[in-house]
Amino acid sequence: MKYLLFFSLLLLTEFVNAQRIILPLNNDWQFTKDKYIVDGNAAVSWQTVQLPHTWNVKDIMDDEPGYYRGEGWYKKTIDITAALKNKKVLLYFEGANQQTEVYVNGKKAGGHTGGYTSFCIPISSFLKTGLAKNEIAVKVDNSYNENIPPLSADFTFYGGIYRNVSLVFTNDVHFTLADNASAGLYISTPVVTAKKATIAIKGTVVNASAEKKYLRIISTIFDRHNKKAGEIKTLSAVNPNEQQNFEQNISTFNAPHLWSPEDPYLYTVVTKITDAVSGKLLDEIKNPLGFRWFSFDADKGFFLNGKSYKLIGTSRHQDFEGMGNAVSKKIAVEDIALVKKMGSNFFRVAHYPQDPSVLDACDSLGLLTSVEIPVVNEITESESFYQNCKKMQVEMIRQNYNHPSVIIWCYMNEILLRPHFATDKERQKIYFSSVTNLARSLDSITRKEDPYRYTMIANHADFNRYNDNHLTTLAMITGWNLYSGWYSSKQEDFPAFLDRHHEKLPQQPFMISEYGADADNRIRSSTPLRFDKSVEYATQFHQFYITEIMKRNFVAGAVVWNLADFNSETRTETMPHINNKGLLTWNRIPKDPYYLYQASFLKQPFIKISTAAWNIRGGIADSLGEFCYQPVQVASNLKEVVINLNGKIIGAAMVKNGLATLNVPFVNGPNTLQVTGNKEEVIFKDTLVINFQLQPYKLNSKTIPFTQLNILLGAKRYFIDEKNQQLWLPDQPYHSGSWGHIGGKPFVIKNNTQLPYGTDKNIAGTDDDPVYQTQQVGIQQYRFDVPAGTYELTLHFAELQGGVIKMPPYNLTDTGRDENAVQRIFNVSVNDEVLLHNFNIQQQYGAATAIVKKTKVTVVNNAGITIAFNSIEGESVLNAIQLKKLDSFLSKF
Repeated sequence: MKYLLFFSLLLLTEFVNAQRIILPLNNDWQFTKDKYIVDGNAAVSWQTVQLPHTWNVKDIMDDEPGYYRGEGWYKKTIDITAALKNKKVLLYFEGANQQTEVYVNGKKAGGHTGGYTSFCIPISSFLKTGLAKNEIAVKVDNSYNENIPPLSADFTFYGGIYRNVSLVFTNDVHFTLADNASAGLYISTPVVTAKKATIAIKGTVVNASAEKKYLRIISTIFDRHNKKAGEIKTLSAVNPNEQQNFEQNISTFNAPHLWSPEDPYLYTVVTKITDAVSGKLLDEIKNPLGFRWFSFDADKGFFLNGKSYKLIGTSRHQDFEGMGNAVSKKIAVEDIALVKKMGSNFFRVAHYPQDPSVLDACDSLGLLTSVEIPVVNEITESESFYQNCKKMQVEMIRQNYNHPSVIIWCYMNEILLRPHFATDKERQKIYFSSVTNLARSLDSITRKEDPYRYTMIANHADFNRYNDNHLTTLAMITGWNLYSGWYSSKQEDFPAFLDRHHEKLPQQPFMISEYGADADNRIRSSTPLRFDKSVEYATQFHQFYITEIMKRNFVAGAVVWNLADFNSETRTETMPHINNKGLLTWNRIPKDPYYLYQASFLKQPFIKISTAAWNIRGGIADSLGEFCYQPVQVASNLKEVVINLNGKIIGAAMVKNGLATLNVPFVNGPNTLQVTGNKEEVIFKDTLVINFQLQPYKLNSKTIPFTQLNILLGAKRYFIDEKNQQLWLPDQPYHSGSWGHIGGKPFVIKNNTQLPYGTDKNIAGTDDDPVYQTQQVGIQQYRFDVPAGTYELTLHFAELQGGVIKMPPYNLTDTGRDENAVQRIFNVSVNDEVLLHNFNIQQQYGAATAIVKKTKVTVVNNAGITIAFNSIEGESVLNAIQLKKLDSFLSKF
C-alpha cells in the first residue's frame, strides 16, 4: 500500500501528463480459498501473496491423487490520485486460469474465460479518486468446465493469477485496448524481397471525449541503431465517443535488413496519435518489425528468405520446480535462451499461448515459432465450447500478430487421442464430424484474421483416423506427434511413418510437431531398454530420430517434446507427477540429449562430456585390477575426440552422429576426465570430475576395502540418490566371494506392453520411487560374503501388486494389465536370526508404500551375511537392500 501511494505521488509529479502510463500491480495482494462475498461480512482468512501466484505449488506433488481445482480470491486496495481523474483506467491481466471475475468497490467490472491469453478490464467508472481507497477483488476459478478447453491433457491446470497484472492509464484519445487485449495495431509486410518490402499498418483510434477530435497518426520506423528508416502520416477526424479504424501503407521500403535465425534484425515501429491542432502527444505504442518471407513445400520442406531450412527446436511448458506456472518473465526469457543455445531455429509455443515475454525473446534471439490454443485430446459438442475455442483463437492471433517470429497458428493437438463414444460407432461418427467442423471453422477464422501465416493441426500417430476425418489436409501444414520406440515399441516405425505420409499425401507439407522419450536424470543404464526411464535410452532415441529427420528433405521440421521436465499431476512413474521428456530437468539442469542437440546443430565447434550429470558413479572392480571399465559419451561436432583420465591419455574415438563413446577405467574416488578435439589446429576441450564408488570384486579384498553397497533388485539400471549423494547399483546373481540374490525373478507386470520390468506406480512415503518400483519375486536368499565386522543392514519393501490400478492416459497399447492384489506372507531371517515374522506387506502397509526394515549384524570368522526368505503363502519379495560397514573390530573372533 505504501509502495502504491509512493508510486502515485511519482505519477502526480512526473508522469501525470504522459500519454499512457503502465503501473505494475503485482505486490502485496491478499489471497484466500475461503468463500468470499464481495462487500459481505463473512469471516475469511487471508494471506499476503505476490504475483505471479498459483495455489497449486504443493498439492500437485504430494502422494494424494488430485489437486485443488476451484475458486480462489485475490483482493488489493489502491488509491488513484485526483490528478489522474481524467484518465481512462484499465486493469490488464497477462493471464489467470481459467475463469476470472473482477470487482471494483463491490461492483462487477468484467470477466474473462480462458486461462492462457491476456485480457483487459475497464474500471474508470467504478473508481473513487483523491484520497479514497479502492478495493479490487478478483475471483479466479480453475474448476473443470466442459465448455472451456483444455478438458484433459498431460499437464497440470494450475489455478491463480499466474502472470503479471498492471494498471493502464490512457487519455480520452488512445489506441484501443478493447480489441481482445491486443495492441490495437496490426503490422504486416505483404511483400518482402531482398531488395524491397511493403508495410501495412492497421489500427483503431478511440475518442472517449465529448468533442470531435482532429488527429494526426504518425508511424515512424527506426532501425536497430534507433536511426529513422521510414515514416508515414495520416489525418483523421473522430467524432465524440466513437472509434475509428485506420490504415497506413508504405508501398516501398528499400533494402530491408532481413530477419533470420542467424541475424534476427529487428526494426521498431513507433506509432503516435497527436492532436492535429495543438500537436500534443495523446498516445504512443511501440511494436517490433522484422522483414522476412517464408514458405512450406511438400517435397522440399521449409524456406526462409529463399533459403532452405530444416526447422529444429522444442516445445515448452510454463512451469518450474517450486513455482508451478507462476514463473517470472526472467525465467521465461532464460528458457528461450536455452532453446536457442541448443542449436534451435524453431520453437513451438505449446499447448497454449504463453507469457508475452516468450515471443519477445523469440523475436530478438531468432527463433521461428508456432503458437496454439489449448484444444487438446477431446472436445465438448456444445455451442459454448465452440465459441470459447473461436474466441481463444482470435485473442491469440490479435495479441501476438506483430511478432515476426510467428509463422504458424495452430488450433488443435491430438484431438482424436481419446475419442468419445468408443462403444457406439454411429454416435462416434457424429462426434468425429463435430471435431472436423470445429477444425474447419477455426482454420477459416485463422486465415481470415491473418492471411500471411500458415495454419497447423498437431495429430498423434493414428494416420488413418485423422486422414479419414480430413484432419490431415484441412490445415495448411500437418503436424505429427510421433513416439515410435516409446509409446509404441519399434523406433523403425518412425521413418516408415514419415515415408508413408509423403507417399499418401504428396501435396501436404508436414512437420514432426512432437517426439521424445522420458529420461529421469537419476536413472542410468549400461543396457538401456525402452521405458526404463534411463538417460541412455533417451539419448539413443534422439540420436536415431535426428538421423532419420535429416535424411528427408520433405520433413519440414521437428520439435522435441519438451524443453524441460514439467508437472503432470496425474502421472506416476519413477518421478511421480513429472513428465520427464525434457531435455532439461524441471529446474533446468541439462540432460545428455541436450548436449547431443548442441553437437548436432550448433555451427561453432562443440565438445562436451554429455554424461555430465552422471558424476556419481559406481561399479565392481575388474577381477584382475583395481579399476572398473564403464562407457563415457562425448557429444561433439568435431571429427575425433581424445580422452584423458587423471592426467593420462587413455584413448581416442571417432564422432558418429554427434556422439563418441569411450570405455574408461575408473578408479576409486575422484576421477578427472578431460576430452579434447581440434579443428583447424585449434584445441577445444571439456573437463569433468566423477566420484566413483568402486566395489571390490571379492568383498574380503585388502586393496579395495568394502564400505557400503546400495542395490536395486529386479532392475537393470542405476539410481542416483541426489539428496544423500549415493549410487544404487543393479542387482546380480550371487557368486562366491561376492554378493547377490539366490532364487526368484524380476517383477514384471503381466499383460503390459511398455514396462520392461517393475512398475510405474507412485510409491507413497518416499521421493526415491525407483528404489521401490522393482523387486525380485520368489527370492530365497540374499548373500554378502563380507569379512568380520559390524554392519548396518537395511531391507526395502513395497507391494507392487494391487492398490489403485490406473492406466496412464498416454498408454494406448496395453490391453489390460494384470495388477490384481496377491496374498503373500513370509518370514525373513538374518544369519538364522528372525527379523520379520509372518510378514504381510499388503495387510500391514497396503500396496505401493515404501517400507524400511533396518538391523545391525555382527559377522564373525568371515562367515558373511545370509538373508533367508521363507514363504508361508505366496512368493517372497525384496525390492532393494543396503549394507554398510560400521567397524572392523572383530578380527579376534
